[in-house]
Amino acid sequence: MSTSTAALRALKEREEDKAPTSPPAHEEDKAATTEQPTTSGSPPWWTSRRVLRPVLMVGGLVAVLLVAGYMWLTGGRYVSTDDAYVRAAKLMVSTDVSGIVAGIDVREGQVVRKGDVLFRLDPRQYDIALAGAKAQLAQTALSIEAMKQDYRRMLRDAEAQQAQVDQAEAQFRRYAALVTGGSISQSTYDDARFKYDAARQTLASLRQQAQTQIAKLGGNPDIAVTDHPQYQQARAQVDEAQRQLDHSTVRAPFDGIVSKVDTLQPGMYMAADTAAMALVSTDQVWVEANMKETDLTWVKPGDRVTVAIDTYPGRVWVGTVDVVSPASGAEFSVLPAQNASGNWVKVVQRIPLRIVVDRKAGDPPLRAGMSVIVDVDTGHRRQLSDIL
Repeated sequence: MSTSTAALRALKEREEDKAPTSPPAHEEDKAATTEQPTTSGSPPWWTSRRVLRPVLMVGGLVAVLLVAGYMWLTGGRYVSTDDAYVRAAKLMVSTDVSGIVAGIDVREGQVVRKGDVLFRLDPRQYDIALAGAKAQLAQTALSIEAMKQDYRRMLRDAEAQQAQVDQAEAQFRRYAALVTGGSISQSTYDDARFKYDAARQTLASLRQQAQTQIAKLGGNPDIAVTDHPQYQQARAQVDEAQRQLDHSTVRAPFDGIVSKVDTLQPGMYMAADTAAMALVSTDQVWVEANMKETDLTWVKPGDRVTVAIDTYPGRVWVGTVDVVSPASGAEFSVLPAQNASGNWVKVVQRIPLRIVVDRKAGDPPLRAGMSVIVDVDTGHRRQLSDIL
């Protein structure tokens, strides 16, 4: 009996080992929760990789087209270039008279106003020339008065000679009647005729002299001295001498800053038309922008411009397109390109724009040669019809 009991117990233990063990209740709940999605069904169709890929590709293409279209519609209004520079009116100061430099009244970099003295030449030779011209003018006035007096004297002489001609003519006619009757000799008659002819010739000569003299007076015996051509010529010589004297003192033709003053030294001889120093204007300042010809389609005078200068980062000036050059920069070069030779390469040309900058009190100075970036607002807006 004991043996059978032991056999039953061993069989029972073997069956318990084969039976699956059941997990605790909380583990069963967790497992049920974890396995819930796997038993809920298939995923949504839009999450399928086969569907999502073409949707993203088409959407990306549409987005790119929209952005490109927006940029094209809004991008044609503004054109810009960094090939731009500040320009200013500048002058190499010289004078049309020569002489020894007597003094220099400015220094390098000095600000001058219109009319300020820059330098002076020795004026003595021009003082002498002016005095001589004035003396010649006075002498000319006296000569004109003398011509007027001579004309009046010639008229009086002609009147007196006319009386002698009348007397000689009367005597000649009387002798002509007497010689016919034999009352006087032929020689007496010939002598009377000779005197009559001589008197007439003298009268004609006096009248010719008077005509010559009146011609020198311009046909007007009462002409004013100042109206006579000789006087006006002498007066012009005085004015020229005065001009040369004035030009021996060189003054600034406009407001600006002087430069290269050291090239001029007192005591040196300066020939006429020799550059003495440079003068750069502080008022006549503009920006020259060399725009590509392909960017000038809608640019016109009057367009507003924003100007940024490399020297002053962060500051922006406002300006206006003043002039669009009638020719490219290459057309004004000393040796323009000759494209008829066959060696031709097409290059985008640059057309200069002159931009007037609105300057205010307190703005930093704009110096010639500064690099500039300009943006021109053409005001043109592209339309969809432009591409249809």
